[in-house]
Amino acid sequence: MYQIAKALLFKLPAEKAHDLTTKSLKFAFKIPFIKAIFRSIYCLEDPKLEREVLGIKFKNPVGLAAGFDKNAEFVHEFAALGFGFIEIGTVTPLAQPGNPQPRLFRLKSDKALINRMGFNNKGMMVAKENLLNRPKGIIVGGNIGKNKVTPNEEATSDYLKAFETLYPVVDYFVVNVSSPNTPNLRQLQEKEPLEALLKSLQDANEKKDQPKPILLKIAPDLTDSQLDDIMEIAENINLDGLIATNTTIERSGLKATEEDLEQIGAGGLSGAPVFNRSTEVLKYIRRKNKSIPVIAVGGISSGEDALDKLKAGATLVQVYSGLIYRGPALIKEINQAILANA
Repeated sequence: MYQIAKALLFKLPAEKAHDLTTKSLKFAFKIPFIKAIFRSIYCLEDPKLEREVLGIKFKNPVGLAAGFDKNAEFVHEFAALGFGFIEIGTVTPLAQPGNPQPRLFRLKSDKALINRMGFNNKGMMVAKENLLNRPKGIIVGGNIGKNKVTPNEEATSDYLKAFETLYPVVDYFVVNVSSPNTPNLRQLQEKEPLEALLKSLQDANEKKDQPKPILLKIAPDLTDSQLDDIMEIAENINLDGLIATNTTIERSGLKATEEDLEQIGAGGLSGAPVFNRSTEVLKYIRRKNKSIPVIAVGGISSGEDALDKLKAGATLVQVYSGLIYRGPALIKEINQAILANA
């Protein structure tokens, strides 16, 4: 069914197709029985799929990565597609339009995407309001970032504002300093500013009656020495977990022509070409630390891909680009593969 829709959607610009898909899903779910039909097709529930991670019980280990539902507008709909958890955002304190369009591009021959969205979102208050009505039984993570106009020296203030605002309505937090689409953001991955930022968040978290897990999302473009710094910081401040990885600025080995890539321009590459590098980062983390929870994302487009991530040391997995190319059947396929290898 999705493959028929995909043929039509792929005739539209990528961002318009995304907006049309999500809005159509929301409209369809207002029709009686449609939600139940989707659940019967795509949801797979089995006690063997359940995972206890970060002190949270996940009904299955397959999540929706951040970027798909930036403002928590479609949590009900995605929950009915079989996800075990949904990560909203990236959410910034103030609403911002993001970068000029077009800013989302398909590399069909590579089963990949390039985006330079730039943290476009409606701001933390809208996300909070949307999550006040979140469905029961689905885990929601809040991916937080800084506004584009906020200088790096004041970035901690933005992250703390988003943390405090979303704290009552999410189950865990993800600190996003690894997007390549906000100017100078990745400088916050350097050891000194990163440790200061994460320590400030941990200090605020520890003042809560029930602290919530805080994870760091890292880039696939980090060097081994930078990864070593992150692992040291994670140990020093008792970071709850990592997400490996965000999109890459690397363009080597693609089937897309140099002319096409030049025409598209800057942005983060996601999808199948990121799979190997993101898995290498995952394995490196696991060699350094056997126990820290790691959510793997990057190029997962089949049940076999997800199993490879789990075998490499992932605790949970997330999909984004694979969902666009494969549709919601991918979620069930991954859960079936996990069950078959349980």
